Amino acid sequence: MSKKNIQITLISIIVLVFLTGNLCYPKYFDKGADFLNQKLSLGVPHFFNVPFRMGLDLQGGIHLIYEADLSNVEKKDYHSSLEGLRDVIERRVNLFGVQEPKVQIQTTGNHHRLAVELAGIKDPAQAIKEIGKTPFLEFKEERGEDKTKEILAKQEEVKGKSFEEAQKIENWQLALEDPYFKSTSLTGKYLEKAEISFDNTTYNPLVLLQFDKEGANIFKDLTSKNLKKRLAIYIDNAPISSPVVQEVISGGRAQISGKFTIEEAKELSRNLNAGALPIPIELISQQNVGPILGAMSVKNSLKAGIVGFCAVLLFLIIFYRFPGFLAGIALMAYITIVLSIFKLIPVTITLAGIGGFILSLGMAVDANILIFSRSFPDARGRKIKYQIKRIGIGIKQIIKII
Repeated sequence: MSKKNIQITLISIIVLVFLTGNLCYPKYFDKGADFLNQKLSLGVPHFFNVPFRMGLDLQGGIHLIYEADLSNVEKKDYHSSLEGLRDVIERRVNLFGVQEPKVQIQTTGNHHRLAVELAGIKDPAQAIKEIGKTPFLEFKEERGEDKTKEILAKQEEVKGKSFEEAQKIENWQLALEDPYFKSTSLTGKYLEKAEISFDNTTYNPLVLLQFDKEGANIFKDLTSKNLKKRLAIYIDNAPISSPVVQEVISGGRAQISGKFTIEEAKELSRNLNAGALPIPIELISQQNVGPILGAMSVKNSLKAGIVGFCAVLLFLIIFYRFPGFLAGIALMAYITIVLSIFKLIPVTITLAGIGGFILSLGMAVDANILIFSRSFPDARGRKIKYQIKRIGIGIKQIIKII
Protein backbone atom coordinates (compact mmCIF):
# COMPACT_ATOMS: atom_id res chain seq x y z
CA MET A 1 0.00 0.00 0.00
CA SER A 2 1.35 3.42 -0.97
CA LYS A 3 1.98 6.18 1.54
CA LYS A 4 -0.92 8.21 0.15
CA ASN A 5 -3.36 5.32 0.56
CA ILE A 6 -2.17 4.77 4.12
CA GLN A 7 -2.80 8.44 4.92
CA ILE A 8 -6.28 8.33 3.38
CA THR A 9 -7.12 5.16 5.33
CA LEU A 10 -5.84 6.64 8.58
CA ILE A 11 -7.81 9.87 8.11
CA SER A 12 -10.95 7.88 7.27
CA ILE A 13 -10.58 5.80 10.44
CA ILE A 14 -10.08 8.94 12.56
CA VAL A 15 -13.20 10.57 11.06
CA LEU A 16 -15.21 7.38 11.57
CA VAL A 17 -14.14 7.10 15.22
CA PHE A 18 -14.94 10.79 15.78
CA LEU A 19 -18.44 10.42 14.33
CA THR A 20 -19.25 7.15 16.08
CA GLY A 21 -17.80 8.37 19.38
CA ASN A 22 -20.03 11.45 19.35
CA LEU A 23 -23.01 9.38 18.26
CA CYS A 24 -22.50 7.15 21.31
CA TYR A 25 -22.01 10.05 23.72
CA PRO A 26 -22.81 13.48 22.20
CA LYS A 27 -22.70 15.38 25.51
CA TYR A 28 -19.22 16.88 25.10
CA PHE A 29 -19.76 17.78 21.43
CA ASP A 30 -22.98 19.59 22.35
CA LYS A 31 -21.20 21.47 25.17
CA GLY A 32 -18.49 22.55 22.71
CA ALA A 33 -21.12 23.64 20.19
CA ASP A 34 -22.92 25.70 22.86
CA PHE A 35 -19.63 27.33 23.88
CA LEU A 36 -18.76 28.30 20.28
CA ASN A 37 -22.26 29.56 19.64
CA GLN A 38 -22.14 31.68 22.78
CA LYS A 39 -18.70 33.15 22.09
CA LEU A 40 -18.65 33.39 18.28
CA SER A 41 -22.31 33.01 17.27
CA LEU A 42 -21.44 30.34 14.69
CA GLY A 43 -24.74 28.50 14.89
CA VAL A 44 -23.13 25.07 15.28
CA PRO A 45 -25.92 22.48 15.67
CA HIS A 46 -25.98 19.75 18.30
CA PHE A 47 -24.84 16.31 17.26
CA PHE A 48 -27.41 13.83 15.95
CA ASN A 49 -28.77 12.19 19.10
CA VAL A 50 -30.25 8.70 18.98
CA PRO A 51 -31.17 7.06 22.29
CA PHE A 52 -30.27 3.47 23.05
CA ARG A 53 -33.20 1.04 22.90
CA MET A 54 -33.54 -0.66 26.28
CA GLY A 55 -35.26 -3.97 26.94
CA LEU A 56 -37.79 -4.82 29.62
CA ASP A 57 -35.17 -5.77 32.22
CA LEU A 58 -33.43 -2.37 31.94
CA GLN A 59 -36.15 0.09 31.00
CA GLY A 60 -39.01 -1.37 32.97
CA GLY A 61 -42.50 -2.14 31.75
CA ILE A 62 -45.16 -4.77 32.32
CA HIS A 63 -45.31 -8.55 32.05
CA LEU A 64 -48.80 -9.91 31.33
CA ILE A 65 -50.14 -13.46 31.16
CA TYR A 66 -53.47 -14.17 29.44
CA GLU A 67 -55.54 -17.36 29.54
CA ALA A 68 -57.11 -18.23 26.18
CA ASP A 69 -60.61 -19.75 26.16
CA LEU A 70 -60.58 -22.47 23.47
CA SER A 71 -63.85 -24.10 24.51
CA ASN A 72 -65.49 -23.26 21.17
CA VAL A 73 -62.53 -24.37 19.05
CA GLU A 74 -61.82 -27.86 17.76
CA LYS A 75 -58.74 -29.44 19.31
CA LYS A 76 -56.94 -29.79 15.96
CA ASP A 77 -57.21 -26.00 15.47
CA TYR A 78 -55.76 -25.05 18.88
CA HIS A 79 -52.26 -24.31 17.64
CA SER A 80 -53.24 -22.27 14.56
CA SER A 81 -55.82 -20.31 16.59
CA LEU A 82 -53.23 -19.38 19.23
CA GLU A 83 -50.72 -18.38 16.55
CA GLY A 84 -53.34 -16.15 14.95
CA LEU A 85 -54.11 -14.51 18.29
CA ARG A 86 -50.40 -13.99 18.87
CA ASP A 87 -50.02 -12.22 15.52
CA VAL A 88 -52.97 -9.93 16.25
CA ILE A 89 -51.70 -9.04 19.73
CA GLU A 90 -48.23 -8.28 18.37
CA ARG A 91 -49.80 -5.88 15.89
CA ARG A 92 -51.85 -4.27 18.67
CA VAL A 93 -48.92 -3.64 21.01
CA ASN A 94 -46.93 -2.18 18.12
CA LEU A 95 -49.53 0.59 17.99
CA PHE A 96 -48.23 1.76 21.38
CA GLY A 97 -44.69 2.15 20.05
CA VAL A 98 -43.48 -0.65 22.31
CA GLN A 99 -39.83 -1.56 21.77
CA GLU A 100 -39.38 -5.21 20.81
CA PRO A 101 -42.57 -6.60 22.38
CA LYS A 102 -42.51 -10.29 23.17
CA VAL A 103 -45.64 -12.40 22.80
CA GLN A 104 -45.15 -16.09 23.52
CA ILE A 105 -47.51 -19.06 23.54
CA GLN A 106 -47.39 -21.17 26.71
CA THR A 107 -49.26 -24.49 26.80
CA THR A 108 -49.32 -26.57 30.01
CA GLY A 109 -51.85 -29.39 30.22
CA ASN A 110 -55.26 -27.92 29.50
CA HIS A 111 -54.07 -24.34 30.03
CA HIS A 112 -53.31 -22.29 26.91
CA ARG A 113 -51.74 -18.95 27.72
CA LEU A 114 -50.12 -15.94 26.08
CA ALA A 115 -47.21 -14.22 27.85
CA VAL A 116 -46.82 -10.57 26.81
CA GLU A 117 -43.79 -8.43 27.71
CA LEU A 118 -44.04 -4.68 27.03
CA ALA A 119 -40.96 -2.55 27.66
CA GLY A 120 -41.29 1.16 28.44
CA ILE A 121 -45.09 1.17 28.24
CA LYS A 122 -46.53 4.53 29.35
CA ASP A 123 -50.19 3.57 29.77
CA PRO A 124 -50.46 -0.01 31.13
CA ALA A 125 -54.24 0.26 31.62
CA GLN A 126 -54.86 1.18 27.97
CA ALA A 127 -52.48 -1.55 26.76
CA ILE A 128 -54.28 -4.15 28.88
CA LYS A 129 -57.65 -2.97 27.58
CA GLU A 130 -56.61 -3.14 23.92
CA ILE A 131 -54.86 -6.51 24.23
CA GLY A 132 -57.81 -8.10 26.01
CA LYS A 133 -60.32 -7.52 23.23
CA THR A 134 -61.24 -10.43 20.95
CA PRO A 135 -59.84 -9.80 17.42
CA PHE A 136 -62.43 -8.21 15.14
CA LEU A 137 -62.57 -9.17 11.45
CA GLU A 138 -64.65 -7.23 8.92
CA PHE A 139 -65.00 -6.80 5.18
CA LYS A 140 -65.20 -3.29 3.68
CA GLU A 141 -66.30 -2.20 0.22
CA GLU A 142 -64.63 0.49 -1.85
CA ARG A 143 -66.12 3.99 -1.71
CA GLY A 144 -67.08 6.03 -4.73
CA GLU A 145 -64.59 8.57 -6.01
CA ASP A 146 -66.79 11.55 -5.04
CA LYS A 147 -67.16 10.33 -1.44
CA THR A 148 -63.40 9.71 -1.19
CA LYS A 149 -62.66 13.26 -2.33
CA GLU A 150 -65.23 14.65 0.13
CA ILE A 151 -63.68 12.82 3.11
CA LEU A 152 -60.10 13.75 2.10
CA ALA A 153 -61.15 17.40 1.76
CA LYS A 154 -62.78 17.31 5.20
CA GLN A 155 -59.62 15.73 6.71
CA GLU A 156 -57.53 18.48 5.18
CA GLU A 157 -59.95 21.08 6.58
CA VAL A 158 -59.61 19.86 10.18
CA LYS A 159 -55.88 19.20 9.90
CA GLY A 160 -53.86 21.07 12.54
CA LYS A 161 -56.94 22.14 14.50
CA SER A 162 -57.69 21.24 18.10
CA PHE A 163 -60.61 18.96 18.90
CA GLU A 164 -62.70 21.92 20.09
CA GLU A 165 -61.96 23.87 16.89
CA ALA A 166 -62.69 20.86 14.69
CA GLN A 167 -66.14 20.42 16.29
CA LYS A 168 -67.15 23.86 15.01
CA ILE A 169 -66.70 22.73 11.39
CA GLU A 170 -69.79 21.46 9.62
CA ASN A 171 -69.90 17.65 9.29
CA TRP A 172 -66.55 17.37 11.09
CA GLN A 173 -67.28 13.71 11.93
CA LEU A 174 -66.70 12.93 8.25
CA ALA A 175 -62.97 13.44 8.78
CA LEU A 176 -62.89 10.44 11.13
CA GLU A 177 -64.03 7.99 8.44
CA ASP A 178 -61.89 5.84 6.14
CA PRO A 179 -61.72 7.76 2.83
CA TYR A 180 -61.30 4.64 0.68
CA PHE A 181 -63.44 1.90 2.23
CA LYS A 182 -66.74 1.72 4.13
CA SER A 183 -67.92 -0.94 6.55
CA THR A 184 -70.37 -3.66 5.57
CA SER A 185 -72.45 -6.16 7.50
CA LEU A 186 -70.02 -8.99 6.67
CA THR A 187 -67.81 -9.60 9.71
CA GLY A 188 -65.76 -12.43 11.14
CA LYS A 189 -68.69 -14.05 12.87
CA TYR A 190 -69.92 -15.33 9.48
CA LEU A 191 -66.54 -16.83 8.48
CA GLU A 192 -66.33 -20.52 9.28
CA LYS A 193 -62.77 -21.18 8.17
CA ALA A 194 -59.80 -19.82 6.20
CA GLU A 195 -57.17 -22.19 4.84
CA ILE A 196 -54.20 -22.15 2.51
CA SER A 197 -54.30 -23.77 -0.94
CA PHE A 198 -52.47 -23.53 -4.29
CA ASP A 199 -53.47 -22.42 -7.78
CA ASN A 200 -53.73 -25.39 -10.16
CA THR A 201 -52.10 -23.47 -13.00
CA THR A 202 -49.46 -21.21 -11.46
CA TYR A 203 -49.01 -23.17 -8.20
CA ASN A 204 -49.00 -19.86 -6.32
CA PRO A 205 -50.40 -20.03 -2.77
CA LEU A 206 -54.02 -18.93 -2.21
CA VAL A 207 -56.17 -18.33 0.85
CA LEU A 208 -59.59 -19.99 0.70
CA LEU A 209 -62.54 -18.60 2.68
CA GLN A 210 -65.63 -20.51 3.81
CA PHE A 211 -68.67 -18.57 5.11
CA ASP A 212 -71.75 -19.95 6.84
CA LYS A 213 -75.18 -19.82 5.15
CA GLU A 214 -76.04 -16.27 6.24
CA GLY A 215 -72.56 -15.02 5.47
CA ALA A 216 -72.70 -16.65 2.02
CA ASN A 217 -75.81 -14.61 1.13
CA ILE A 218 -74.22 -11.37 2.38
CA PHE A 219 -71.01 -12.14 0.50
CA LYS A 220 -72.95 -12.84 -2.71
CA ASP A 221 -74.67 -9.45 -2.48
CA LEU A 222 -71.36 -7.69 -1.79
CA THR A 223 -69.59 -9.26 -4.76
CA SER A 224 -72.48 -8.49 -7.11
CA LYS A 225 -72.41 -4.81 -6.09
CA ASN A 226 -68.60 -4.51 -6.24
CA LEU A 227 -67.57 -6.22 -9.49
CA LYS A 228 -64.06 -5.10 -10.58
CA LYS A 229 -63.73 -3.20 -7.32
CA ARG A 230 -61.69 -3.89 -4.24
CA LEU A 231 -63.16 -5.64 -1.21
CA ALA A 232 -60.87 -4.96 1.74
CA ILE A 233 -60.37 -7.28 4.70
CA TYR A 234 -59.65 -5.62 8.05
CA ILE A 235 -58.58 -7.00 11.42
CA ASP A 236 -58.80 -4.54 14.32
CA ASN A 237 -59.33 -1.69 11.80
CA ALA A 238 -56.02 -2.52 10.10
CA PRO A 239 -56.14 -3.68 6.43
CA ILE A 240 -54.53 -7.06 5.80
CA SER A 241 -55.70 -7.60 2.20
CA SER A 242 -57.73 -5.80 -0.50
CA PRO A 243 -58.44 -8.22 -3.37
CA VAL A 244 -60.36 -7.19 -6.50
CA VAL A 245 -63.74 -8.90 -7.04
CA GLN A 246 -63.53 -10.71 -10.38
CA GLU A 247 -67.00 -12.34 -10.40
CA VAL A 248 -70.18 -12.80 -8.36
CA ILE A 249 -69.44 -15.44 -5.73
CA SER A 250 -72.18 -17.71 -4.43
CA GLY A 251 -72.05 -20.75 -2.20
CA GLY A 252 -70.09 -19.04 0.53
CA ARG A 253 -66.63 -19.96 -0.83
CA ALA A 254 -64.07 -17.42 -2.00
CA GLN A 255 -60.34 -17.16 -2.54
CA ILE A 256 -57.76 -14.44 -2.02
CA SER A 257 -55.03 -14.56 -4.64
CA GLY A 258 -51.93 -12.43 -5.01
CA LYS A 259 -48.16 -12.56 -5.01
CA PHE A 260 -48.01 -14.36 -1.68
CA THR A 261 -45.15 -16.38 -0.35
CA ILE A 262 -46.18 -19.53 1.49
CA GLU A 263 -45.38 -17.90 4.84
CA GLU A 264 -47.42 -14.79 3.98
CA ALA A 265 -50.38 -16.95 2.95
CA LYS A 266 -50.12 -18.91 6.21
CA GLU A 267 -50.00 -15.70 8.24
CA LEU A 268 -53.03 -14.27 6.41
CA SER A 269 -54.93 -17.51 7.00
CA ARG A 270 -54.06 -17.46 10.71
CA ASN A 271 -55.13 -13.83 11.04
CA LEU A 272 -58.44 -14.49 9.31
CA ASN A 273 -59.14 -17.45 11.58
CA ALA A 274 -58.15 -15.40 14.62
CA GLY A 275 -60.64 -12.73 13.64
CA ALA A 276 -63.39 -15.23 12.96
CA LEU A 277 -63.06 -17.62 15.89
CA PRO A 278 -64.52 -16.52 19.24
CA ILE A 279 -61.39 -16.85 21.37
CA PRO A 280 -61.62 -14.48 24.33
CA ILE A 281 -58.56 -14.06 26.53
CA GLU A 282 -58.56 -13.26 30.23
CA LEU A 283 -55.79 -11.48 32.10
CA ILE A 284 -54.67 -13.75 34.95
CA SER A 285 -51.35 -12.16 35.93
CA GLN A 286 -49.82 -8.71 35.77
CA GLN A 287 -46.33 -7.86 36.96
CA ASN A 288 -44.90 -4.36 36.81
CA VAL A 289 -41.13 -4.28 36.22
CA GLY A 290 -39.64 -1.10 37.65
CA PRO A 291 -36.71 0.70 35.99
CA ILE A 292 -34.75 1.10 39.27
CA LEU A 293 -33.31 -2.41 39.09
CA GLY A 294 -32.53 -1.81 35.44
CA ALA A 295 -30.70 1.47 36.16
CA MET A 296 -28.61 -0.22 38.87
CA SER A 297 -27.80 -3.08 36.51
CA VAL A 298 -26.71 -0.69 33.75
CA LYS A 299 -24.54 1.27 36.19
CA ASN A 300 -22.85 -1.87 37.52
CA SER A 301 -22.41 -3.24 34.01
CA LEU A 302 -20.76 -0.02 32.86
CA LYS A 303 -18.38 -0.19 35.83
CA ALA A 304 -17.55 -3.78 34.95
CA GLY A 305 -16.98 -2.79 31.33
CA ILE A 306 -14.64 0.06 32.26
CA VAL A 307 -12.65 -2.14 34.64
CA GLY A 308 -12.45 -4.91 32.04
CA PHE A 309 -11.36 -2.50 29.33
CA CYS A 310 -8.65 -0.97 31.55
CA ALA A 311 -7.40 -4.43 32.53
CA VAL A 312 -7.12 -5.51 28.89
CA LEU A 313 -5.43 -2.22 27.94
CA LEU A 314 -2.97 -2.51 30.84
CA PHE A 315 -2.11 -6.08 29.85
CA LEU A 316 -1.45 -5.05 26.25
CA ILE A 317 0.78 -2.10 27.18
CA ILE A 318 2.82 -4.03 29.82
CA PHE A 319 3.47 -7.02 27.59
CA TYR A 320 3.70 -5.43 24.13
CA ARG A 321 4.50 -1.76 24.81
CA PHE A 322 3.82 0.40 21.73
CA PRO A 323 2.07 -2.29 19.65
CA GLY A 324 -0.11 -2.96 22.68
CA PHE A 325 -0.90 0.76 22.91
CA LEU A 326 -1.99 0.76 19.25
CA ALA A 327 -4.13 -2.32 19.92
CA GLY A 328 -5.78 -0.42 22.79
CA ILE A 329 -6.64 2.46 20.45
CA ALA A 330 -8.12 -0.04 17.99
CA LEU A 331 -10.17 -1.51 20.85
CA MET A 332 -11.59 1.92 21.65
CA ALA A 333 -12.53 2.35 17.98
CA TYR A 334 -14.22 -1.06 18.13
CA ILE A 335 -16.29 0.04 21.15
CA THR A 336 -17.54 3.25 19.50
CA ILE A 337 -18.38 1.54 16.21
CA VAL A 338 -20.28 -1.35 17.82
CA LEU A 339 -22.26 0.95 20.15
CA SER A 340 -23.15 3.16 17.18
CA ILE A 341 -24.44 0.13 15.31
CA PHE A 342 -26.53 -0.73 18.39
CA LYS A 343 -28.10 2.73 18.17
CA LEU A 344 -28.63 2.89 14.42
CA ILE A 345 -30.11 -0.58 13.71
CA PRO A 346 -31.45 -0.30 16.52
CA VAL A 347 -30.57 -3.21 18.82
CA THR A 348 -32.64 -3.75 21.96
CA ILE A 349 -30.13 -3.83 24.83
CA THR A 350 -30.75 -6.25 27.67
CA LEU A 351 -28.66 -7.06 30.73
CA ALA A 352 -27.49 -10.28 29.09
CA GLY A 353 -26.60 -8.29 25.96
CA ILE A 354 -24.45 -5.89 27.98
CA GLY A 355 -22.65 -8.87 29.53
CA GLY A 356 -22.01 -10.29 26.07
CA PHE A 357 -20.66 -6.96 24.83
CA ILE A 358 -18.27 -6.72 27.78
CA LEU A 359 -17.00 -10.23 27.06
CA SER A 360 -16.45 -9.23 23.44
CA LEU A 361 -13.90 -6.61 24.58
CA GLY A 362 -11.50 -9.40 25.50
CA MET A 363 -12.29 -11.34 22.33
CA ALA A 364 -11.67 -8.25 20.17
CA VAL A 365 -7.95 -8.22 21.06
CA ASP A 366 -7.49 -11.97 20.66
CA ALA A 367 -6.05 -11.58 17.15
CA ASN A 368 -3.67 -8.85 18.36
CA ILE A 369 -2.29 -11.08 21.10
CA LEU A 370 -1.72 -13.96 18.67
CA ILE A 371 0.04 -11.70 16.18
CA PHE A 372 2.18 -9.99 18.82
CA SER A 373 3.14 -13.29 20.44
CA ARG A 374 4.37 -14.67 17.12
CA SER A 375 6.07 -11.42 16.13
CA PHE A 376 7.91 -10.76 19.40
CA PRO A 377 8.32 -14.14 21.13
CA ASP A 378 11.79 -13.44 22.51
CA ALA A 379 10.94 -9.96 23.71
CA ARG A 380 7.80 -11.26 25.39
CA GLY A 381 9.80 -13.99 27.15
CA ARG A 382 12.38 -11.51 28.41
CA LYS A 383 9.62 -9.24 29.71
CA ILE A 384 8.00 -12.08 31.63
CA LYS A 385 11.33 -13.08 33.18
CA TYR A 386 11.97 -9.43 34.07
CA GLN A 387 8.57 -9.11 35.74
CA ILE A 388 9.11 -12.33 37.72
CA LYS A 389 12.54 -11.09 38.84
CA ARG A 390 11.09 -7.77 40.01
CA ILE A 391 8.34 -9.57 41.93
CA GLY A 392 10.98 -11.73 43.64
CA ILE A 393 13.05 -8.68 44.64
CA GLY A 394 9.93 -7.02 46.03
CA ILE A 395 9.10 -10.08 48.13
CA LYS A 396 12.67 -10.17 49.56
CA GLN A 397 12.48 -6.47 50.53
CA ILE A 398 9.16 -7.05 52.29
CA ILE A 399 10.68 -9.96 54.24
CA LYS A 400 13.65 -7.80 55.29
CA ILE A 401 11.34 -5.04 56.53
CA ILE A 402 9.31 -7.52 58.55
